[in-house]
Formats: sequence, structure tokens, C-alpha cells
Amino acid sequence: MTETFDIAIVGAGITGCAIARQLARFDLSICVVEAANDIALGASKANGGLVHAGYDPAPGTVKAQVNARGCELYGTWAQELGFLFCRTGSMVLGFNDEDRAHLEKLRQNGLANGVPQLAIIGPERIHELEPRASAQAACALWCPSTGYVDPFEVAIAALENAVDNGVRFMRSAPVEAIEVAGSGDDARFTLATPVGDVRCRYLINAAGNGAADISHMAGAEEFQMVWRQGNIVVLDKEPRTLMPLYPVPTPVSKGVIVTGTVHGNTVITATAAVREPGDTQTYASDVNALLTGARKLVPDLDTRHVVRAFAGGRPVIQGTNDFFIGQSAVVPGLFQAAGIQSPGVASAPAIAERMELVMRETGVELHERADWNPIRRAPDDFDRAPLTRKEELIESDPAWGQIVCRCETVPEAEIVAAIRRQPGAVSVEGVKRRCRAGMGRCQSGFCQSRVVAILARELGCDPSEVLLEDAGSWLVEGPLKGVR
Repeated sequence: MTETFDIAIVGAGITGCAIARQLARFDLSICVVEAANDIALGASKANGGLVHAGYDPAPGTVKAQVNARGCELYGTWAQELGFLFCRTGSMVLGFNDEDRAHLEKLRQNGLANGVPQLAIIGPERIHELEPRASAQAACALWCPSTGYVDPFEVAIAALENAVDNGVRFMRSAPVEAIEVAGSGDDARFTLATPVGDVRCRYLINAAGNGAADISHMAGAEEFQMVWRQGNIVVLDKEPRTLMPLYPVPTPVSKGVIVTGTVHGNTVITATAAVREPGDTQTYASDVNALLTGARKLVPDLDTRHVVRAFAGGRPVIQGTNDFFIGQSAVVPGLFQAAGIQSPGVASAPAIAERMELVMRETGVELHERADWNPIRRAPDDFDRAPLTRKEELIESDPAWGQIVCRCETVPEAEIVAAIRRQPGAVSVEGVKRRCRAGMGRCQSGFCQSRVVAILARELGCDPSEVLLEDAGSWLVEGPLKGVR
């Protein structure tokens, strides 16, 4: 079976989902083609969620052009799409005169990139802004515009809004081959996938660590991806959420960063080591480096409260430390959004905006739809809801009062809603990303069997067919205790 669209976007990470949402406002048929069975399972999944302000990229780079703009757009995107966004500000801590000189360079970078209100401050102001910052810090770059998000939530929210505006989402559809028919403005692309072929006039490559493969299959630019692996550590929730604290960066990394999250945890992110493609193992040496680096920034951080450590790979194009956003110089009609490493999350709204501009400049006709709706109604979050809203929900459906995940206070009805939304969860981890069931300190130890049972019921399958994540990750081999 072959389906035809005006635009096909390969990749449902935060970049592909943001582009889908940006283009859904126009009178075009659009499909997002994803190799995995859900949204944000690549670089977007193994991410600390920081919305970097834009003082780090070298002026004149594509990163510099989209980072500060993306950070600026997050306020509007959060309001329209209903995801959590905290603009807390951040500090880069310096401990000596050499660090101070580097902070001044970052400040000048930031001014050139359009980052507002940057200032170098001393110890008194540092501890006024973040009392837990190291007393040894002699100076800091204060940046009020930095913030953080849940990167899963941003990608899911963007794609939900896109789907609500007519975009088609194809999951479990890895692209196996690309045929290009015609040339120039008359080129047409056919993508072969296990679930059917996709034909399109315009192709957008937002495939993350697979971007080089997609470009090669289409006969476009040849480049290699480097797997720059990062380990990340998540600590349990604390009474007060930390402001993002950075060290002075290195040439390849922003260094070990300590930050709060929108859900109240503390995250230590991230190491940077070149490893074999696809390596998502956590390494003791990397975790120790994270904990040591974190204690330098926040000496009283209790690193015994680790609830999870994980790793992923940044999609870095070999030989460049920049983003590749634009129409292919080899294959007209193919648009590249490749090499979207850090600050990819921060830049996502601006990458989407830039992709729209690039397409306009190359002659793609974009006419806004009369029925375009930029608003996505966020699902009810029972844990965060006021008492009156909790009572209303339970009155409407008693399943709102049946708590499944005790750590995060997630009731059955919230899990059901996560499965039924479009596009909804089809795995245990998919539920976890949408409503945090299993995200707390016990890491699914209590609630996983209940979540499996709910998924089986809602998806109309046997519990033995329910997946943890992607194909082949079954959890149950025999009868599930307690399931009726």
C-alpha cells in the first residue's frame, strides 16, 4: 500500500515534531514517519531538558542563529501547547581569574547572539540567587532567560497538536529505501517502510542519529554521524528545586550541569565521550565524573539519592560542531535538519520556524489553513491539580481515584487518557513519558504490573503482548498475578 502526501518528515524526535507542528498550519498533507513505536525515543529521550539561552554557540553559526530565538519562543509554545516550562535563569560558575576571562567571552558571545540581560556577578549575588551554589565560586555569568522543560512532553505536545491539525503519524516505520523520481522542482520521493510506502513531493530529514543514512538513501549530501555519548543521572525530588548551574564549558561540551526539572527532581547532565553508535550503556567512570562535577557546583548535593542513570547519543555530524538546516544542495525538494545535538531542545521551536522560512525561500507554496488551531489542551495531571479539580475528576469517573503509581500519584484514569490520546501510548514506557507512571523513586517497582494490565485492556491484547518499549521488549511470559 502506498500513501501520498505533500510533505513527509522522517523522525519523531523533538525536531521532527516541532517542524510538523509548525507546518501543520498550512494547507498541505503531512506525514511524520518514525522508525520506533513512539515519539522522542532517540536523542530527545536521553536529554536533561535544559533550554539553554544561547551564549555558548560561536556567533555566526547556525546554532547561534536558532538557540536564542528558540529559547525566546518557549514561552509562547508552552502557553499554546500546554507543557510545563520553567524560566528560572542560570549561572555559569567560575572559581578563578581564568574562569572569569572565559565568562566574559561567553557574555560577549551571548550579546552577539541576542541573549538578553547577561551579567557577570560576584559571590554575594551568586548566593542570593542560589544559596546552595558552591561557596568557592568567585564569579558567575548570570543569565535570566535560561529554563527547562520535559523534552518528552514538548515533543508529544507538538505532535499531538500537529495530528489534531491533520498530520498523519506512522510509527514502527523505519525507512528502508528512498526512490527519487524526476528532477529539480518535479522530483518526487517514495519511502519504503515495513508498514507501507510513503510518496511525497517534499522530504524533511529530521532523523537524528539516522540523518546520514536518510541523506545517503536519497542520494543527497554524504556525511558521517559521530555518537557523542552522554550519561545522565536523576536524583529524587527535593523540597526546593535547584537553579541550573553550569561549569565553565569545554570545546566539546557544556560540562557537568546540575539542574532542577519541571517535576521537582534534580538532574546531573551530561558526560561527552565518543563511543560506538547505538551505545546506551551507563558507565561507572562517567557516573562518577557526573557526581564529582556536581559536588563541585553544589557541595551539599546528596548524591546517594540517585533514582536513575541513563545514556544516549548526541547526533553530531563528523567534522562540524554545527547544525545543518536547509535544502539539500544535491537533491532539490529534500530539506535537511541534521546534526541537531545540544542545544537541540532549546532550539527546536526556532529550527521549525527556520525550516518554514527555508521552504518559502525555495518556492514551496505555504497557504495558512482557515481551521488551523494552535492550541493543544493539556491532559489533566492529577498530582498537580488543585483539590477542587481532583474532586471533579473523581466525581466524573471513579478511576481518577484509583491510584496506580504511588510515587507520582498517577490514577488509572490518567493512564487510560495517555493511551487514548492521539497519538497515544502503546507501551509501558510510552505511558511513563506521558503521565509519569513509573517515573518516581521506585522506578515502576510497584505499578508496572498494573500499567501492563491497563495497556492490555485498552489495546485489546494479552498482557504477554504488552511491550516495555520497542519491538521484542515483552515483560510477561506467563499469567499475570492479580489480573482479572
